[in-house]
Amino acid sequence: MAFAPLPLTPYTPPRPRSLSPLAGLIRTAWNGDGNLLTLLPASAYRMRIGQLGWSRRTTWIINDPEAARAVLVDSDDVYPKSDLMTGALEPLIGDSIFTSSGPRWRQQRRMIDPSFSAVRVAAGYRFMTGAVDAFQQRLEGLAGSGEAFSLDAAMSDLTADVICRAVFGSPLDGGASAEAFAAFHVFERSVAQVELGRLIFDPPFKPVPQKPEVLEACAAIRRLLADLLDNRPAGGDDMASAILAARDPETGAAFTREEVIDQLGVLFLAGHETSASALIWAVFILAQRPELRARLRAEVQEVAGNGPITMEMAKRMPFVRNIFRETLRLYPPITFLPRVAIRDTVVGGVKMKRGAMLMISPWTMHRHQGHWDQPDVFDPDRFTGTREAAIKTGTYIPFGTGPRVCAGAAFATTEAILILAELFRRWDFEVLDADKVQPAARLTTRPAEQILVRIRPA
Repeated sequence: MAFAPLPLTPYTPPRPRSLSPLAGLIRTAWNGDGNLLTLLPASAYRMRIGQLGWSRRTTWIINDPEAARAVLVDSDDVYPKSDLMTGALEPLIGDSIFTSSGPRWRQQRRMIDPSFSAVRVAAGYRFMTGAVDAFQQRLEGLAGSGEAFSLDAAMSDLTADVICRAVFGSPLDGGASAEAFAAFHVFERSVAQVELGRLIFDPPFKPVPQKPEVLEACAAIRRLLADLLDNRPAGGDDMASAILAARDPETGAAFTREEVIDQLGVLFLAGHETSASALIWAVFILAQRPELRARLRAEVQEVAGNGPITMEMAKRMPFVRNIFRETLRLYPPITFLPRVAIRDTVVGGVKMKRGAMLMISPWTMHRHQGHWDQPDVFDPDRFTGTREAAIKTGTYIPFGTGPRVCAGAAFATTEAILILAELFRRWDFEVLDADKVQPAARLTTRPAEQILVRIRPA
């Protein structure tokens, strides 16, 4: 870059305080908020492969990158998605690409991949810019009034609008956005996957009943998706049309209507909920660090000036990209990638019994003391030059790894670069009660309580 980068002051953003395994269990049970991060003992950030706490089924944390890859690649179909995870998500997204395993997953992946091709991401960029432009108008009103607002809800609204435009070809109106945010909030807080008692006392493969409010939230989201599908503009170049037209290249099979809604649910969950999670943390961190904002603005000014940010320009903003990458390292939206062994097996030289829960955790992998220098410090420059080359293969997995790597990774990264560049070249965010912000892991890595902010021109 032509400008001289300002030095970065070491900054450690919010993290949970690690306790002993028993103390962590007591703390999580006492809090009763389903925050799985508070269960993790200090040893979880040092161990290669080790057991996690006490439960009726053995739970293993796998921080060895080669062992983790073997489980996630699962060439012999021994480690399907955890029954707790699939039981939690099936009311919302059915037997879709996010919950299926084995041949069924491979068929769906063959059919879904073209919807996220580079060509389609490029075509979808105009949907991203349209949503960001509409969001900027809303921010102008909030800046003028000085009103405090929820950063969580704002990022959820923005990413829901982006994914709605990209998937259905039309913006998401305010009422539908509020309904979606409320339903996802209920789902994330109450779904049975995050119930401590079920994790500890239930045997492997026990059916997972869901609370009535969770089923109602899932039904509301699926109704919204069905309405958007049925009322989208005709002849559009959107992802829903691509999924409707998808055929298995080996069998010629198409998705049924319910299967289409299942897959749209995955796109909405991944493209809305997980993207919002990462952006909440990125905005929070940038709001705390003026030197990060200064470098971001200098890069955006050099590449785009005061004009529109094109997709080609977004590709030439490595510092903005690295802010997003470092945010994903410290706050990976999907905190745990749980698998279950369907037979006795050996992982990384360790014997594991049938029914064992295998936790590949981007959270612990990304903060592991053996994999990273100053693992809890926010340092986007670790993704540059020789420092990036020194990162151990398989220790950075915000989008998963192997054939199951997230199909929407390029879409999410492009979206985040655009949003962060556009927002911070125009606005400063003031976080209210910043010292009280703490992360929580339920379905995604979110703040334990919503973050309130005010906004003013930069």
